Amino acid sequence: MTTGVYLAIFFKIVGSLALLIYGMKVMSEALQKMAGSQLRHILGAMTTNRFTGMLTGTFITCAVQSSSATTVMTVSFVNAGLLTLAQAISVIMGANIGTTLTAWIMSLGYSVDLTSFVFPAFLAGIVLIYMRKMRYVGDFLFGLSFMFFSLVLLSEAGKALHLDTTPAVIEFFKSFDINSYFTIIAFLAIGTVITCIVQSSAAVMAITILLCSTGVLPIYLGIALVMGENIGTTITANLAALAANTQARRAALAHLMFNVIGVVWVLCLYYPFVNMVCGFVDYDPTSHAMTSDIKLKLPIVLAAFHTTFNVINTFLLIWFIPQLERLVCALIKTGKKECEEDFRLRFIQAGIMKTPELSVLEASKEIQSFAERLQRMFGMVRELLNTREEADFVKLYSRIEKYEGISDNMEIEIAKYLDQVSNAHLSDDTKEKVRSMLREISELESIGDACYNIARTVNRSISMKEDFTEKQYSNIGQMFQLTDDALTQMNNILVGHKSENDVNHSFNIENEMNSYRDQLRTQNIQDVNDHKYTYAIGTMYMDIIQECEKLGDYVVNVVEARMGVRQSAMQA
Repeated sequence: MTTGVYLAIFFKIVGSLALLIYGMKVMSEALQKMAGSQLRHILGAMTTNRFTGMLTGTFITCAVQSSSATTVMTVSFVNAGLLTLAQAISVIMGANIGTTLTAWIMSLGYSVDLTSFVFPAFLAGIVLIYMRKMRYVGDFLFGLSFMFFSLVLLSEAGKALHLDTTPAVIEFFKSFDINSYFTIIAFLAIGTVITCIVQSSAAVMAITILLCSTGVLPIYLGIALVMGENIGTTITANLAALAANTQARRAALAHLMFNVIGVVWVLCLYYPFVNMVCGFVDYDPTSHAMTSDIKLKLPIVLAAFHTTFNVINTFLLIWFIPQLERLVCALIKTGKKECEEDFRLRFIQAGIMKTPELSVLEASKEIQSFAERLQRMFGMVRELLNTREEADFVKLYSRIEKYEGISDNMEIEIAKYLDQVSNAHLSDDTKEKVRSMLREISELESIGDACYNIARTVNRSISMKEDFTEKQYSNIGQMFQLTDDALTQMNNILVGHKSENDVNHSFNIENEMNSYRDQLRTQNIQDVNDHKYTYAIGTMYMDIIQECEKLGDYVVNVVEARMGVRQSAMQA
């Protein structure tokens, strides 16, 4: 063949791999959109012990066809405090079993002519995409069709190369001693490095199946590449965990350790283990005969090894999860806790491969953290009112100023993150969640401003050498208590599920604050006229009361945004 022909085949292979990766991405995203928030609910609910956690990881990975998506999701859940490290390890073990389904799908693509399925599936997919209610099913069909079509193209390209009749290629692979452990480890390292570079074990698996199915790559070396892919695919979760907390980094390391330990024990039993798997599909790995029937068995051997290895490895190591947990804890020590007054997003991380549902979850957890921080800020304001020592007052006032700056930064950073999320292809429900969250953070930042305004008013009264009367202190204290109750109820609603929350309680507190504000405003005018205190102190007193009432309005706005209701609608 001429150089031009080889070049055309090369681009066909590269393009087919790109189509394979894209097809899997589209299919995975469509499945996640169809499942919606149920995926994370399942992941949170079905991890009561190591076995249910393992089954959960298997189920979700089979559903979304991406072990990387499952492990990144799991690492993020650990980072958000929704899963313990032990639960995460069991889910990751299950994800390794679930990902073996991909190898079976690929082996099917090489063993069966899928052309008759692919083109009708493309037609059905495009029709469903234009049907609004079924568009995610259409996306799934399109992704699946792209994946199968890429396998058909790869198979054709492999046959067109005629590698099994090319002396140079045959001699190249014959130069490797398949009975040498050095050769096996070298191919294992190659599989690991390539998978780390392309960030897709599926693409490397496709190339391995292509080479083995042509008969030029001995099965012992092909299986070594598959083992390398198992290690290389862990890089995704470890990259995602780089910016996460200690527990999340431990979960990602546990994924790596699990696969490395598995590879080590398989290497110790390499040839007997491979021969056993080959026996499952009636293939003799020492035979040099390459009939068409034998070539069809080779992709099945690779898929069978991938499944057998991960199932046995999980069965062996699932009993040692506590020991694996202690190992990763020893390797990654707990760092010094950062001061809570330093600005740092706790749950939103600069990870990769984030899905829309996972991104929304992280933003939701960050908003909860934002709201809790604001309630602590309001607690400082209450304390400030009763602080008399000048040094203590200045220190506390500075802390409140710092918190106000943090609230501004948190609003900006969360808004930026949500803006990035909104650029993805989102379901209608997820789009609505993002809009609600943008409103929530805007109102939360206003709560921070209100707290700071109250602190400034208290500071002004101190600098003017003015002081409130005992009655005013009592009234402010009562208004502060109502405000704190409103913040507590808001935080409860942000944490809980919609079906479990009663928004009427928040509305009742806000109405009570309005009535109390009106009562105190009328009383204040009368007290100033009766010369019970100066007009200046009366003004500052009402500024604090008014700011608390505004804060209550912001709280209700947050509750409305989270629950998707309006107060007027509730009262109707």
